Amino acid sequence: MAQTKSQREEIVKKFRQSELDTGSCHVQVALLTNRINDLTEHFKTNKNDVHSQRGLVKLVNRRRKLLDYLRRKRPAEYTKLVADLGLRK
Repeated sequence: MAQTKSQREEIVKKFRQSELDTGSCHVQVALLTNRINDLTEHFKTNKNDVHSQRGLVKLVNRRRKLLDYLRRKRPAEYTKLVADLGLRK
């Protein structure tokens, strides 16, 4: 299911760095993670949806690049974000 406006606003409020922040790495990674989790649930019932699988791969790659950037520039914030989102187990 697609993200609703209220879901996006809630995620932005949780991960923003300042009052007007809507596009920092933290927010982008959190929004991408939410979309990736939604698509993962979608594939549990629709195994043959190849077109959406391509989109999922693109989202995962974009999130990976943002996380790599964050790990290089601000390692402490990277580890906190990964822990908050539950990406590494």
